[in-house]
Amino acid sequence: MSLPSLYLAWVEDLPPRLNGVRKKRGIGVPMNDGVVLKTDHYAPDAPGPHATILMRLPYGRRGFGPVAEAYAERGFHVVVQACRGTERSGGQFDPFANERADGLATLEWIRAQPWYDGRIGLTGPSYLGYAQWAICDALPETAALATKVTTADFRPVVFPAGAFHLNLWLSWVQVIEGLRNRPLATAARMFSGDIERRTDKAAAVLPLIEADKAVVGHRVGFWRHWFENAIGNDAFWTDLDHRHRLTETTPPAHFISGWYDFMLDPLLADYQRLVELGHRPYLTIGTWFHIAEELQRDNLRETLAWMRAWLNGDRSGLRSRPVRIHISGCNEWHEFDRYPPGPATPRTWMLGASGELIDSGTPSNGSNRYRFDPADPTPNLGGAIFAFTGAGAVDNARLENRPDVLTYTGRVLTSALTVIGSCQVTLKARASLPHADFFVRLNDVGPDGISRNICDGFTRVTPETPVDAEGNWCLTIPLHATAHSFRPGHRLRLLIASGAHPRYARNMGTGEPINTATIMQANDIEILHAGTALTLPTYNLA
Repeated sequence: MSLPSLYLAWVEDLPPRLNGVRKKRGIGVPMNDGVVLKTDHYAPDAPGPHATILMRLPYGRRGFGPVAEAYAERGFHVVVQACRGTERSGGQFDPFANERADGLATLEWIRAQPWYDGRIGLTGPSYLGYAQWAICDALPETAALATKVTTADFRPVVFPAGAFHLNLWLSWVQVIEGLRNRPLATAARMFSGDIERRTDKAAAVLPLIEADKAVVGHRVGFWRHWFENAIGNDAFWTDLDHRHRLTETTPPAHFISGWYDFMLDPLLADYQRLVELGHRPYLTIGTWFHIAEELQRDNLRETLAWMRAWLNGDRSGLRSRPVRIHISGCNEWHEFDRYPPGPATPRTWMLGASGELIDSGTPSNGSNRYRFDPADPTPNLGGAIFAFTGAGAVDNARLENRPDVLTYTGRVLTSALTVIGSCQVTLKARASLPHADFFVRLNDVGPDGISRNICDGFTRVTPETPVDAEGNWCLTIPLHATAHSFRPGHRLRLLIASGAHPRYARNMGTGEPINTATIMQANDIEILHAGTALTLPTYNLA
């Protein structure tokens, strides 16, 4: 037992360890093309048989060593493998491209090991989850999946609503390159806020294809390959999309995510697909963001119970209801048989004449205007972002005080208003340029006047976006899923802007390609009150 595994057992309140662990690090596992991937094996120091847990990752094996040891101490063989081109594994790292072939070759290697008994579970967050989906249709009859903050299809993550997820990729490039070359220094930068500072600085570089040099000091092959090949190219995504592997025979899956994770909605789409196919997947969602500690330490307790249930036949640790979600505002966990938990009661708020958000009466026929200037883009603040500091719910005052941001605020609530699911904004707008973005956000304004973000949505319009007879866009913008209770004494606030930089690469106003654009044009935006509304899926949980 190591101190890190002892800490994990304490913080996760794990069941007692069953055995010691034998570790064999740096095993060379050959792929079909001869490339060798470095692999660690954690074996229970006790008579078998024992089921196997596999984690394939691009972040370095040692970082997940304590997690692997904790599983092995509770009776599982654990295989941790560095993906191609990462850490000391051979080949070139090409995100997502090799996880199918390399994952299948790794399964073949595991099957040939004398300690393998035919039972295998796959686990891990983010990229590790994608690596699970890439091979989920090749697993044996006794198998299980624990997929966290991930999705089988990364296209909407990389290019949300036609924009580019700039913050994610500038930050992720730093993590991948840093862990490969200077792991300890990179870990320190994660906690100091330096990752975010470098991202903000590099995001100002034009053209964006050169931002890799600004953020890590050299060209990054996959960054440039993606910019040159992935934008608007359906063929690029064909082999990287694993949604078709989710079928009637998919092993039992436990989805774990957070309300402030940028991959939440695609994860929920994967969950819903399995439900529609007749599965009974588990779903756990906390008020977490992507790199929250609970998620990055693999949500050990939940995962251990899941693996014991489906690999060992011990269902004593499983909860009776498959859906467990945290509701912020009231700070309560609730369990349900499905998600969403039955039909919602829609409630709609409209725009008033003087910045009000009204749920009764006649909406205003007026409008509000602002100018979006890509030379001084509306910044992102908090929310569902990839960040080690600053993600989640934050005070929005700095954003709401800008002249390029509109806010509309509701009355003081006299009773609780609980929202579960995806809120929606219908937006009627026009602009001086046909290229524009719209960012909408629902905030909770407390009695202290502090406005904190709950969920938001984004869309990009182009000259091909339909307009009505008067030249107005009539847009429907879903906000990312949430579960939140607005308490008595609080107020709803709708925020409307035309950017959230560098979360989404700023709209330059010209329609130039994302990778090479350098010319900026300011855009005058008008939001029409009539035709703009906020609709919430509400529930009475009393």
